[in-house]
Amino acid sequence: MSKHRVAVLKVVSAQLSVTAAAAEYEISRGHLHRLLRRYRDGGIEAVDPRSRRPRSNPGRTTDQGRERIVALRTELAGRGLDAGPVTIAWHLGRERLAVPSSSTIRRILHAAGLVVPEPRKRPRSSWIRFEAAAPNELWQSDVTHWRLADGTEVEILNWLDDHSRYLLACTAFRRVGGDDVVATFTTTGEAHGWPAATLTDNGSVYTSRFTGGRNGFEYLLAYLGVRQKNGAPGHPQTQGKVERFHQTLKRWLERQPAARTLAELQAQLDVFRLAYNEHRPHRAIGRATPGEAYRARPKVLPAGSRAGSHFRLRFDIADKTGAITLRRAGRLYHPQDRRGPCPAAGPGHRRPSGRHRCRPRDRRGSLHPPDRAGAQVLAQPTTRPRPMAGASSDRLITCVADVATHVSPMSRLMTLARPTGFEPATFGSGGRRSIH
Repeated sequence: MSKHRVAVLKVVSAQLSVTAAAAEYEISRGHLHRLLRRYRDGGIEAVDPRSRRPRSNPGRTTDQGRERIVALRTELAGRGLDAGPVTIAWHLGRERLAVPSSSTIRRILHAAGLVVPEPRKRPRSSWIRFEAAAPNELWQSDVTHWRLADGTEVEILNWLDDHSRYLLACTAFRRVGGDDVVATFTTTGEAHGWPAATLTDNGSVYTSRFTGGRNGFEYLLAYLGVRQKNGAPGHPQTQGKVERFHQTLKRWLERQPAARTLAELQAQLDVFRLAYNEHRPHRAIGRATPGEAYRARPKVLPAGSRAGSHFRLRFDIADKTGAITLRRAGRLYHPQDRRGPCPAAGPGHRRPSGRHRCRPRDRRGSLHPPDRAGAQVLAQPTTRPRPMAGASSDRLITCVADVATHVSPMSRLMTLARPTGFEPATFGSGGRRSIH
């Protein structure tokens, strides 16, 4: 029994006076008189403490607002988009409706049974967070996996701007290779400008620092003056922005019809990229869209960019048989050995068995003079040569790149008639030699 009931009963039964009961049970005389009035009006139950909740609240969320909050939660979740309280508040503001606090929205969602309890997460105070200060200061990239309707596993290559979270590229492949990384990076850079730095994991398509040498992507970054950053092995949190982006991407793809072909999946990714960049607010950038944040500030340029300078020139000496060895990005190539008809002979000629001793021909089919056998033109020039890392030259050269189908896309073989006074080193007879 509560002390309020005991005090009232003591006074009613004349065992104590109001003053004595108030002093004994530590109740003010005025409050004890209110309790006695309640007892006379409603009995002993009326003496118990009453709720202090106000009878009306002008700031209470209306029934219409509650229904719209629940509808937005269902709609956004059905489309595979973020549907948290902060996102719902952003959409309510866009619709010019009353926007309650995020805590109120969370309580409404809990009351409607739309929130699934999750385990306690790591506190935000323990995170070591970084963010680029301007667009194109840092690009993050990673590869994630997905399956087509028939269960075929494919890979999706993403490029994300660290400052604005702008999705620069989202491309599907059967399997991502080093050439695909170079091609998508080149296309993206031509469309949005080159970044000052890139941040990736240690996958072989991004770096060869653990296997020796450099791959095509590293050569391209060195040429452009782009700084390459790689996270620590086994620590994907360094690339946390693009890793978290994969969750958003896959949640959206799960709500779409399963793509049957790679082309259908790419069409879905194009739709998602537009929605993600222009129609979806991002909490980490103040509820602005990534497109708005990407266009809000001037873009950073690579430090020491070599854009506009000459390509690196590569001189390779062919032996008397026209054979040549090319080492590129850690691989050794024998370009002529991989072609069908002999490039040094006319139509219908076939490579004989054993050591090849055919005299080389020029592009018109005439034989080269013997003293030019080591500097013949091997193929037609490309219409759009790609850059190679290294120093430039002011010599007049002929760019030849037919061997590029067997070499990295950014590699191009460049040969030149032997300069005056140049004599290559003498090696043992019969072996292929290459000067790099």
